[in-house]
Amino acid sequence: MEKHDYYHEHSHSYGIYILVWLALMALTAITVAVAGMDIGKFTVATALIIASFKAYLVLTIFMHLRSETKTFLIFVIVALLFLGISFVLLFSDYSFQ
Repeated sequence: MEKHDYYHEHSHSYGIYILVWLALMALTAITVAVAGMDIGKFTVATALIIASFKAYLVLTIFMHLRSETKTFLIFVIVALLFLGISFVLLFSDYSFQ
């Protein structure tokens, strides 16, 4: 088996990139609109949910993480896990002030 058979080049069409870019722009506009609303404690939670979805789009489409090896995906998951732990610790400290 050749070395190149193991790795497959997965490229998206320009149409997918344009659709994802438009989705990212729309989600950015929604984030700005939500920031202007007074929905109390849900403002930050809503912004974080939208930002998480935007990060998912960037990671899977623009950074081609769907076509990466399992080892690389494990490193990304561990990094995201530590980021999540940091957010939980930050907001638990923030909520007690």
